[in-house]
Amino acid sequence: MAKQEDVFKKVISHAKEYGFIFPSSEIYDGLSAVYDYGQNGAELKNNIKQYWWKAMVQLNENIVGIDSAILMHPTTWKASGHVDAFNDPLIDNKDSKKRFRADVLVEDYCAKIEDKENKEIEKAAKRFGEAFDKDQFVATNPKVLEYRAKREAILSRLAKSLENEDLADVKALIEELEIADPDTGSKNWTEVRQFNLMFGTKLGASADSAMDLYLRPETAQGIFVNFLNVQKTSRHKLPFGIAQIGKAFRNEIVARQFIFRMREFEQMEMQFFVAPGTELEFYEQWKQKRLNWHLALELGDENYRFHDHEKLAHYANAAADIEFNFPFGFKELEGIHSRTDFDLKAHEEFSGRKLQFFDPERNENYVPYVVETSVGLDRLFLSIFSHC
Repeated sequence: MAKQEDVFKKVISHAKEYGFIFPSSEIYDGLSAVYDYGQNGAELKNNIKQYWWKAMVQLNENIVGIDSAILMHPTTWKASGHVDAFNDPLIDNKDSKKRFRADVLVEDYCAKIEDKENKEIEKAAKRFGEAFDKDQFVATNPKVLEYRAKREAILSRLAKSLENEDLADVKALIEELEIADPDTGSKNWTEVRQFNLMFGTKLGASADSAMDLYLRPETAQGIFVNFLNVQKTSRHKLPFGIAQIGKAFRNEIVARQFIFRMREFEQMEMQFFVAPGTELEFYEQWKQKRLNWHLALELGDENYRFHDHEKLAHYANAAADIEFNFPFGFKELEGIHSRTDFDLKAHEEFSGRKLQFFDPERNENYVPYVVETSVGLDRLFLSIFSHC
């Protein structure tokens, strides 16, 4: 772990020294978790964008691209569930006065268990040499099985507690595991509470008449509200996709790990509209397509893995992450989600407009289901940059 931290420090130092990434507003002491891309960083970032756009839009006849506005009508975020449900569980340490994401504290604890598990595997690999059978060792070694069972039990309990919004149990889990403030070692925690991540702003010439707006926390809703506009003007039949690259904003209280988690970031997303009942088939197809795309970057097949979600978002019936082995361990790089018909139905309800597709083969109107692929451009940049 210490070796990984040293590598990460060198990555951050190299990024600034060679004109890739600078702290934003550095001459004014900067802003936490906000960064500027320098002359070399901007070139690499644009190359990544063009590579994704070509693979996703230009090489797929049934996928088109749009560029929607950052500012959207505030009812958009009520319909999407962000006003009521876009929260992170936060916990404060009473002694250090520092704030942490409760779920991340537990996940970091589990990452340490995984490190112990990997060390056992590495020791055995050295001991047995070419005769080493990793699969057999993992399936039979008592220590590895114990570590794995413990980790899975903790993550399963965390997922269940978050799904049930049982924040008291999340705190109880932190206390049972004796998780301490990573900086001070203090275990004196407050209760866990939810914090909404959206940035608020105003639209209007005067304070009296100004409308309260939000900076978009994701680019997907710009696609959903334009579904009919794009479908009618492009005349695409289902299945077809709408792709977009754009900025999003989240008021991350515990932003960390350089450009991995920022308050202003860029997403590359594609929403694939399909007939109801076919969504899980397309979900599996897009999982494999997106993994193959990442593998084609040749950063090492061993540096990628799938993580299937135990706790599903309110809109999903299936979800998985493609994780990359960053200098600080395996973390989410891209998400693939089966969003059902939640978004379009919600916008139908709140707007009073029909967002349906007439299927000539079925001879019926219906609200399409959606399979989403969403990759963080900044995270993809970091995966390539840190590997190189």
